[in-house]
Amino acid sequence: MSQETLNARRLLCPLPVIRTQDKVKTLKTGDILTVECTDPGVMQDIPAWCRINGHKVLESRAENGEYVIVLEVI
Repeated sequence: MSQETLNARRLLCPLPVIRTQDKVKTLKTGDILTVECTDPGVMQDIPAWCRINGHKVLESRAENGEYVIVLEVI
């Protein structure tokens, strides 16, 4: 299991989701991906993408104008 971080700051929808999708393709089942964004839309978009694709959102939080989603690749 590995832990990766994706910097999707300063990207607007749909780019954070596209970059997340591209990164997940390089990961293995059980890997953890932390996505760091500045677009508040990711708080709905990335969890919706995870539900559709079967991945698990472990955490989502907003801090200092940034939005962080932590997901597990399933």
